[in-house]
Amino acid sequence: MSQIKDQLLLKFENKTAKLGVVGLGYVGLPLAVEKAKAGYEVIGFDVQDKKVEMVNEGHNYIGDIIDSDLETLVKEGKLKATTDFSFVKDVDAVAIAVPTPLDKFKQPDVSYVIASTKSVAEYLHKGMLIVLESTTYPGTTEEIVKPILEESGLKCGEDFFLAFSPERVDPGNKQFKTKNTPKVVGGCTSECTEVAAALYSTVLEGEIHPVSSPAVAEMEKILENTFRHINIGLANEMAVLCKKMGIDIWEVIDAAKTKPYGFMAFYPGPGLGGHCIPLDPFYLTYKAREFDYHTRLIETAGEINDFMPEFVVDNAMKLLNGHRKSLNGSKVLLMGIAYKKDIDDMRESPALKVIEHLEQHGAEVIYNDPFVPEFKHNGKEYVSVEWQTAIKDADIVIITTDHTDYDYERIVENAKLLYDTRNATKDVKNNRQKINKL
Repeated sequence: MSQIKDQLLLKFENKTAKLGVVGLGYVGLPLAVEKAKAGYEVIGFDVQDKKVEMVNEGHNYIGDIIDSDLETLVKEGKLKATTDFSFVKDVDAVAIAVPTPLDKFKQPDVSYVIASTKSVAEYLHKGMLIVLESTTYPGTTEEIVKPILEESGLKCGEDFFLAFSPERVDPGNKQFKTKNTPKVVGGCTSECTEVAAALYSTVLEGEIHPVSSPAVAEMEKILENTFRHINIGLANEMAVLCKKMGIDIWEVIDAAKTKPYGFMAFYPGPGLGGHCIPLDPFYLTYKAREFDYHTRLIETAGEINDFMPEFVVDNAMKLLNGHRKSLNGSKVLLMGIAYKKDIDDMRESPALKVIEHLEQHGAEVIYNDPFVPEFKHNGKEYVSVEWQTAIKDADIVIITTDHTDYDYERIVENAKLLYDTRNATKDVKNNRQKINKL
C-alpha cells in the first residue's frame, strides 16, 4: 500500500493525476473548476444531459463561478463533462458531490450517493482515491460507500483510498468560496486521510484540517449546520414573542450584539432556505434513533422554523384586516423568491411556503425577483413581474428576500401596505410609519 500511496502522492505533487467529480451542481461544478484551475485535467460526471452539454459548451449555470473561468478551462481541455461513467477508469481520484435530500417524512434519501458509488465501483481500480463530499449522517462513508466499493474485490486501505470531506459552499458569499474555505478531511485509515489531504492541499488555499475518521468529518458538518439551525430557531421564536409584546426584535438583536463576548447575532426571517440548514440537522435526528436517542432541541427548532411562513401570512392577514381588507381576493406582491439575497438559488426557499399559505387563503400572488425570472412550483408556473408597476396595484407587499439592488425607499413610498420580514428597510429614512416588520 505504501508504494501505491507514494505513486499517487507523486501524481498530486506534479499535477499529472486525472481527477473526476461526480455531480455538477452547486458543490461539484465549483470544485471541478478549482481542480482544473490548479492544473489538473478534470472530468465531470452527471446524469443530466443538459448540465453536461452546458459545461462542454463553456456555459456556466452556477452563480459562484466566473463565466470566463469555465469557458477558458473547457477551451484549454482542462475540464470536460460526460454522462458516461466508464471514463472513471481513467481517473486517479473521484469526488462524489451529489444531492442528499430528505423525503416527505424527513428521512435521509441517500439514493443518489448509492447510485453514484455503484457507478464508480464498476470502474474502480487500484491506487484510486474516492472522496464523498455530500452532506449526510455519520456512518454513511463506512457503512454504505465502503461496502459498495469493496464489492469490486478491492479492499479499502489496501487497494484504494476512501475519505469523507464535507462541502462548505455558501452561495453568494463574497469572501469565502470553495478555494479559500478551510477543508476538513477524514479517511477510513490514516493513509486514506493523508492522500485525500494531499490532493486538497494542491487545489485549495484554505487550511486542510485532518480528523481521525469519516464519521468525525460527517458529524462535524452536521454540527455546523445544526448550530445555525438551532440559533435561527431561537431568533425566530424571539421574533414571534417580540411581535406579541410590541417589541422590535431587530433593535433587540442590534443591542445584544454590542456585547463583545458570549453573543453571536442570528436573525429571524420568513423561514429557513437552502439545501443545508433546513435539511442537515434531520440526518442526525434520523441516525440518533438507531441509538434510542431523540434530538429534542433539533426537532423543536425545526418546528419553530417551519412555522415561520405561516406566521408571516397570519401577520399579513392581520395587517390587511386593519385596513378593512380580506386576504381572500387581495393581490399580494412578494419581493424576492430566492432563499437568500443576491443569488438565484430557490432550494427550500421559505417564500415558496409563504406562497402556498397565501394561495390557500385565496390571495392572488405575484412576485418579483431579479435573479429568478420564472419558476414552477406544485405544477403552477410563476413569472417575475416588474415591481415598479405591480406595486401600485398590490394590496400588500411582502419583502421575503432582501436583495441588495432593490430600491427600498421607492418600495416603501409606493406600497399601499408593506410587510418587511428581513429588516431590509432598516435604512429607509422616509415614510417609516408605513413599514411593518416581522
